[in-house]
Amino acid sequence: MSFMTVLRSIASHPLNRGQKLKAILRYVRWQVGSRLVSGAVVHEWVNGSKFLVSTGETGLTGNIYTGFQEYVEMAFLVHVLRSDDLFIDVGANVGSYTVLACAAVGASGFCFEPVPGTYARLLDNVRINHLDDRVHCLNVGIGSKTGVLGFSSDMDAGNRVLAEGESRADRIEVQVETLDRLLAGQSPAVIKIDVEGYETAVLEGAGETLGRPGLHSVIMEINGSGEKFGFDESRLFVTMSNSGFEAFTYLPMRRELVKLAPGRDWPENILFIRDAARVRALLKSAPIFTVQGKQL
Repeated sequence: MSFMTVLRSIASHPLNRGQKLKAILRYVRWQVGSRLVSGAVVHEWVNGSKFLVSTGETGLTGNIYTGFQEYVEMAFLVHVLRSDDLFIDVGANVGSYTVLACAAVGASGFCFEPVPGTYARLLDNVRINHLDDRVHCLNVGIGSKTGVLGFSSDMDAGNRVLAEGESRADRIEVQVETLDRLLAGQSPAVIKIDVEGYETAVLEGAGETLGRPGLHSVIMEINGSGEKFGFDESRLFVTMSNSGFEAFTYLPMRRELVKLAPGRDWPENILFIRDAARVRALLKSAPIFTVQGKQL
């Protein structure tokens, strides 16, 4: 991505509207300042939460530039969760969603990250927020059955399961478990799934969890990557529908759910909602969060 493309993306972000110059200055300060210090820097985030970030960690630096890199999904998360909820983070990376859910909101959580180096950074962010007693982290992949799979390990936020026959110098072998087995009957309120095309396998091992009545929202990335594993991603919508979920997006400033219409261009991250009336009530009654100086 070119320098100008990055700046345009930052300046046009919803949380930077009306303060484009400040947003660009944040970008410049980080690019210069991060090169003058050794090691990670503590960034104060939302509602007293924080994260450790180093140069090149695109999954975190976007939050410095924009407040919420994934604006719709992150705003939805902080509005729909409550402190007595259980949050599940599948493909946690270094923990942006876990920090929001469990430090900014105060929920409890399970987070799963397969790549050891990334997992170590996830633990850093759990510890700096004093979440050790509320968040259970596991260095495993999540799939349709227990076993071992090859993963990439040097693709930052894009690390993923390797397709059959795929060869990479950074290949590592990782233990894989099912969500049903690891949760052992516990009932989450919200699940986030970001596994770079392996979502079908995750859901195949999560049938019991999807059926739990307390689960009302699943945030899932669907970007066409499943094809390399032989998955038809249109079946994900069937699976979710069979469990009572419908596809939505979210308007954070208005706190409005918008049902996605078939045949339109859909976002890569889908909000699957069960009992929309209940979720709308949660969204409307959530406290105000201040992000980048703006109230959500």
